[in-house]
Amino acid sequence: MTASLGAQSRAEPDSRYAVIRLLITLVLMVVGASGMYVVAVVLPAVQAEFGIARGEASIPYTLTMIGFGIGGMLMGKLADRFGVMVPLLIGAVSLGAGFVIAGLAPNILTFTLAHGFLIGLCGSSATFSPLIADTSLWFVRRRGIAVAVCASGNYLGGAIWPPIVQHFVETVGWRQTYIGLGMCGFLVMGGLALLMRQRPPAVTAHVSNGKVQASRLPFGLSLTKAQLLLCVAGVACCVAMAMPQVHIVAYCGDLGYGAARGAQMLSLMLACGIVSRLVSGVICDRIGGLRTLLLGSVLQGVALLLFLPFDGLVSLYVISALFGLFQGGIVPSYAIIVREHFPAAEAGSRVGSVIMCTMLGMALGGWMSGKVFDMTGSYHAAFINGILWNLLNFAIVIFLLRRSARKENAPESPEKAIAV
Repeated sequence: MTASLGAQSRAEPDSRYAVIRLLITLVLMVVGASGMYVVAVVLPAVQAEFGIARGEASIPYTLTMIGFGIGGMLMGKLADRFGVMVPLLIGAVSLGAGFVIAGLAPNILTFTLAHGFLIGLCGSSATFSPLIADTSLWFVRRRGIAVAVCASGNYLGGAIWPPIVQHFVETVGWRQTYIGLGMCGFLVMGGLALLMRQRPPAVTAHVSNGKVQASRLPFGLSLTKAQLLLCVAGVACCVAMAMPQVHIVAYCGDLGYGAARGAQMLSLMLACGIVSRLVSGVICDRIGGLRTLLLGSVLQGVALLLFLPFDGLVSLYVISALFGLFQGGIVPSYAIIVREHFPAAEAGSRVGSVIMCTMLGMALGGWMSGKVFDMTGSYHAAFINGILWNLLNFAIVIFLLRRSARKENAPESPEKAIAV
């Protein structure tokens, strides 16, 4: 009887076990992030060894990000059905094997496939969307800050891995560094995955800030329509987000400040993004996911506007910091929105779908901004393009907020509360 009660309390939301689980999740996020950030560090060495052009050497990163987005949705479905431990174990094996195979690759094709399939699709993807969705199921009172801490692990990995990998590339070479990463990643990730065996507590009603929400029809729309709107919003906000993040280094070079200054600004953005995610989590617990997304959308638009009139060196440092502070909480907000308005049993797959669209937005925005620059010879039009996409995100969020308010003021009849 006592053991049964102990097990029951252990699986409670907001419990001590949930907090310990969150800390384990943060470490898993950092380990999984290696698959996203390491390839950029070894790019010059890989290009030199295989004797290829810079564009060809960049393809492994592109396929890694595409695989990361698609894999997040697939791993989310696995987590919904079997629990998050299963995709994490698959991810541990894939990430480890991917780094080792890439480290032993005899040509760029093998290196690229190892990144796209093993590291991106099956490896790192298991440590983002599924973990964010799982975290949202273990917290109620502080769900926003919990998801923010979890999502910060990705940015934290971006700060930790590049200098570590660069050190070992310079001392032992990129191949040995990759093999070492694969072995360590497999052991750490696989061991921590075994600690995530416990399934989230059963949820019979959606709870947010102490209020029960019957939300089988999110925003008064069918599940399909609501999901589609969130996915479009995810693409739009991240097309806008990609402009400074992907092109700030090149932009600084064009202005005559040098690539090193641009790299510093990018690092500043990511560092401020960690702060932004944590602060946005606290805000989200007070005003909800949708309003937090609206706030992030407005502030991101303001930061993009500031890039237009100001291009001095000091100004760009300040605006880069502001951009990081304003946009870091946007992506985690989608997980909170899904958790607040969609069935809990589908959290993994639905969060994975929206996150996949945000990754698509980043990829599209990076390419589109470069294309606009090629057509106009200036980044001015590219910033305007980002602002227009940000306005689309803003319009969708306003629409969903109005639908949500209308639904709260006019409760649906039981006959209408049938998910489509």
